[in-house]
This record gives sequence, C-alpha cells and structure tokens, in this order.
Amino acid sequence: MRAERAERTDGAGRAGRAGGRPGFALFRDDWGIPHVRAGGARELAYGQGYVTALDRAWQLHVEQHRVLGTSAAFLGPDAADWDGLARRTRLADTARRCYERLDADTAAWVAAYAEGVTDALADGAHERAPEFARTGSEPAPWEPWTPLGVWLSTHLLFAGFPAKLWRGELTRRLGPDAVPLFATDGPGTAGSNGWLVTGDRTASGAALLAGDPHRFIEDPGVYQQIHLAAPGRDVVGLAVPGVPGLAHFGHTGQVAWAITNAMADYQDLYRERLRRTGGAVEAYGPGGWEEVAAHTETYQVAGGEPVTVEVVETGRGTVVVGGPDAGPLPGEEGGAEPANALALRHHPRVSGRLGFETLPALLAARTVADVSAAVDHWVEPVNVLLAADTEGGLLHRAAGYVPRRPAANRLGPVPAWEAGHAWQDEPEPLPEAPAASWAEPGIAVMANERGLAGPLGTEFAPPYRADRIRALLTARTGWRAGEMAAVHTDTYLASARPLLALLGRLDPAALGEPARRLRERLLGWDRHMETGSVDAARYAAFRAEVVRLLAAHPALTGLTGTDGPARADGYPPVFRPWLFATARIAYALESLLTGGPVTEDERLALAAAALGAAAQDDSEQPWGALHRLAPWQAVASGEEWPSVGGDHDCVLSTSSLPGITHLFARGPAARYVWDLARRDDSLWAVPFGASGVPGDPHARDQLPLWREGGLVPVVTDFARLRPVPLPTPSDRSPAR
Repeated sequence: MRAERAERTDGAGRAGRAGGRPGFALFRDDWGIPHVRAGGARELAYGQGYVTALDRAWQLHVEQHRVLGTSAAFLGPDAADWDGLARRTRLADTARRCYERLDADTAAWVAAYAEGVTDALADGAHERAPEFARTGSEPAPWEPWTPLGVWLSTHLLFAGFPAKLWRGELTRRLGPDAVPLFATDGPGTAGSNGWLVTGDRTASGAALLAGDPHRFIEDPGVYQQIHLAAPGRDVVGLAVPGVPGLAHFGHTGQVAWAITNAMADYQDLYRERLRRTGGAVEAYGPGGWEEVAAHTETYQVAGGEPVTVEVVETGRGTVVVGGPDAGPLPGEEGGAEPANALALRHHPRVSGRLGFETLPALLAARTVADVSAAVDHWVEPVNVLLAADTEGGLLHRAAGYVPRRPAANRLGPVPAWEAGHAWQDEPEPLPEAPAASWAEPGIAVMANERGLAGPLGTEFAPPYRADRIRALLTARTGWRAGEMAAVHTDTYLASARPLLALLGRLDPAALGEPARRLRERLLGWDRHMETGSVDAARYAAFRAEVVRLLAAHPALTGLTGTDGPARADGYPPVFRPWLFATARIAYALESLLTGGPVTEDERLALAAAALGAAAQDDSEQPWGALHRLAPWQAVASGEEWPSVGGDHDCVLSTSSLPGITHLFARGPAARYVWDLARRDDSLWAVPFGASGVPGDPHARDQLPLWREGGLVPVVTDFARLRPVPLPTPSDRSPAR
C-alpha cells in the first residue's frame, strides 16, 4: 500500500512542499494511530507536526498559548493565574534562547515540526475541533521555538519547586523536625512505574520493558501513540503533542527505552530583597544592591478585566512570588530586613540549554550505548531511564542536569544575598546501575522511590509500588508481553498497613456495635482497591475520616486553619496545590500515624472516632462508585467518566485526595510493553484514543480498554496499515 508522497528540502533547510503536498505519507491502523513515513529526518519531523495538528489541533492551540501566557484570552479567568506565571518566568523568551543555542541540524529539525503544525492548521485541521468555535479563537502560526516552549510549559512545575514553599512553611509553623514527616511525593508531583525483565525471565529469551507514566490525566491525552519511519529511522513510541520525536518512550526494533521521574531537585528558590529606585528595580545580592531587569506586561482575560504583571529577573532568576512593591514574604513580617520576593533559578533559563539534541539522536538509536549517548545531552526534567536492545544490552541510569549547590538549596528558599548558595560550575554526577548490581537478577524496577536517584533529590515516593512490582515479577519466569497487564493493574495497597495496624490496637469492647463490625471487616480485608470491592470503599471512607480529624488536631491546625499556607496572601494561587495541608496530611499518613506531634493515645482516640463516623454509612457502595476519573479539559465536555480501581500507592496508581475527594485526576497517562524479541508483539494504550477531536471514532475507543487494563497491539508493518489522503493545501486559514 502506498500513499502519494512528495519530498523536498529547500536550501534554507525547510522541509517544504513539493507538488502541492507535504513531503511525507500518512497511514493509520485499526485504532486510528498515525504512522508517518518520509524520505528524510526533516521531512519526518514535518510530517509528525502536520499529523499531530490533524489529530490534536485544539490541544496544540492551548499549549501554544500557555507558553505565551495568552490562554486566558479565550479560556477565561481559570487560566489567568497560569498566564501570569508563564510571563513572570519568561517561558517564551527561555524557549527562544534554547532554540538559538541548538546546533544547526537540530534547529532545522525542530523548525520542520513547527512548520508542519502551521501548514496543517492552514489546511483547515482546526475546523474539525469544535472548541475553536466555542471559545471564539483562531489558530496562529507556530514559531520554530514553540516546541521548546511546549516542553518548558509542560514541565515547569514537574520538579515541584513549590514544594520548597511548603517545606518553608512547615519549618516555620511546626519546626524543622516536621519536615521529614511529610517527605513524600505530594499531590502536585508526577510519577511513573517502569520495569525491565531480561531474557532469562521471559518466554522468548529477549527482554521485555514495560510501565506506565503517571500524570494528571488530560483530555486530549498528554501522550500520543505514533510511528515514525524514514531512511535510518523506524521508531514507534509515545510522543508529547507539540514536541518532535519520542523523548520518553520508544522502540526502534533494535533498542527500546522508557523513563520515570527521578524525583530529583534541580530548581531553586531564592529569597530576594527588592526595591524601586526612581524608574529602576534593584535587588540585594552578594555584592550589595544591583539594578535588575524589569518590565510590565498586560494580558487579556475572557469574561474579566485585563491583568498587568511586572516581570522581574534578578541575578538568581525570574521572580515568581512578590515584587519590589510587595510586603514581606509570609513569615518574614517584623524582620529587620525582610525578603519581599522569591526568584526561580532553573538550568534552561541560566544556560539556554534544554537538551533537545537528544531527540533526533534517539530516533536513530540501535543499541543501549546509542541511547545512553543521546541522553547525555538531556537537561530536564531529570529522569531515571531503562533500556534494552536485541543484542542483550541493558541500561539503567539517570539523565538530566542537577546543579551542584549546598544542601540547604534543596530544602527551601535560600537568601539571595549569601554567596554560598550559588550554583557551582559542574553539575552533580548522574548515577548508573549496571545489571550486575540489580537487587534481583534479571529485573530492574523504577517507581520514583529513593533508589538509583537517591543522591539527586529530597522527596521520593514510598517504596510500595517498587516493592510490589518487584515481588510480582520475581514470583515467576516465562513472562510474555500480554501478561504484563496483570502488573499494570495490580491493586494491592501495602500502604494500608499502618492505618490497619492502628485499627487492630483499638479495644473492640470500647466501640459501638457498627464500629466494631466495621473494624473486623477492615482487618479481614484483602487490601485490594478493586472497583467492585465494598471493603475497599469502606477503608477509603475510614481513611478519609482519619485525615479530616488529623487536619483538625490542634498540633496541625497551624497548617490547616484559616491562616494556613494555602490561604496565605503572599503566594499566587497557582502554587496552592503544593500548600494545601489536608492533601499533604493524607499522603504523609504513615509518618503521622507512627510518629510526629500526635501522641499514640491521641491517634487511638482519633481512629476510634473516625471508625465510628465511617460506620454510619452502611450503603455498601463499591469502590468504583466513589473512585472515578476526573480529567482536566481546557473546555469541559460534561461527560460522565468511568470508575477505575487502584489508589495512590498501588501499582495501578490512581491518586485521589483522601479527606477531600475520592475522584482522581492523576493516574496512568499511557501504558506500554516493549517486546525486544519482535516489536510487533509489543502492546500499548492511552486513556482516551489517538484522536483529540470530539466525536471522532478514535477519540474514546481506547477508554474502555484503559479502564480495565487492556492493551492494543503495536503494528509497524506498513503493509498492514491503511494509507490516508492528506488535506488539500490551502492558504485560507489565519494560521498562514
């Protein structure tokens, strides 16, 4: 099967049109997944951009405007806080800087992708997306640097630098000893599962690499299934819409790779003293007062008033909290020389490097050595990576840039005027784990725990997911790709142990009859958070009551009361998810039930009260009736979303906010199984489908499978694919 194809690259390196058509061919499989074939690397990038705009025009439109800080102009007040942060952190300007520092070949490759997006929009791709008409917005051309901006925007908060605000507040309100009690990944952190099984433990004798990235579930999805083929390149994987190549998950036929969040700390916050002197803004640095860059920007808000922000950049970084006219930062009121601003320092802004040189190199990789050499250029986010090749090569390492600086920088905001908090010239060394050092022969697991990346971070996920995955994999050999779904969907909740242990220490004679019955029921529960489990729902209700009572405990009301950090006037609303103490208490439940400011007698009394409250509900609802998907949509569709099993610390990690809601917004944003014996025996799935167009047959066709843990086959043989005609070129769209 063939589709008409024309290929040309003009003298400027532009992957342009020839014969009136883009220089690539498009095919689709039975699930509508795009397969792009082109005659060269730049034409392939152009085709990837073009096809992504066909399937995800609205999503790309939103991402483009989030980079520019102009999304509130058509999304309204809910987007205004983000737009302010994007402008204050100078996302677009940083993207331009990073693009300008790319080598010529990589820059042309990225520009070709952006051109493909623009041309597809000019050819009317956006007309399939009803959100444009609903919001009264029109597409605009992409700049060559826009893909770098999309990456920066997507990952600006990925490392969770606002957690340093939380730790600062925690220290101020409860003292430094409280910080370790809450040292676990919180509600604003993204994590993942990933595992590799070597050929000694598989049926085929070749490695299997599998996992699922956990992110906030967005519609359209944050990952795009795609196949990219050109001379010297034939790769299938999960792309980030708006970004060329396959940064995180890919299989070339000879080598496959996957990542998880390393939970590294690579962004710093500096406490700044700012003042206005005449028409200038000055900051107090290690050498005294110094003039800094400052200007104002105004952006529009649909249904609201325009917003003006002052953009200030000191020698440390861009100001994200406060400013020259602001009062003291929270907690510094009454100080002799209080700081009145916080500046963010992160490597792309400092160096003009983002690591995009990695992306085209990955597409040409054939061995784990090629993959490792490619990710040597990577900057952020910092990842833990697993890879395997058909020659038996294995790779388990960290990738990215972690600045070398004092330990205090990792814990919270540090004084800008103290030279000792400056970054050193050389970064931290990146750890690697040779296969001979793996805890279990033939098995490597990465699940955001304090393991390989331990020297690089501060807060990590508890070991429950990693331990459970390892236990499931070591229990047998002869693994096949399709059997990995049982690991993806495992719902055992090991983190229930401390709360159930507390329950076991209660005196049954001191409880009322309903509470006594519920206690016995929960102590006999199998600890699986299955959708049909009534016991799982009763446990979740009991846990929620415990969280609420802990939040109301006098020892913690400094965090949860009306003057708690989430309500502090000094912090922009965009940082509130990291400062919301009830959610933090929920995720730190194990620590707070085994130590900390609440005594054992108080914990027992609290558990008894929570059990009594939970026992009042005898509705016998299953977990699935409570635990439902709540994805983020730029424009809400009003759909009813399905129930899904799992919980925060399950391998099937579907994170609700205990004590607040049983709904979950964070979970598996994709699933994959890469088979190194035969690539077309690989499997994958995304939450919704290949298309981001409402009403398209492939907009929701994977949702039932994803809900149940099902996977769809990877098909890379073009003879089994359907060629798809491309739109007729047109210049009628505002995108041209």
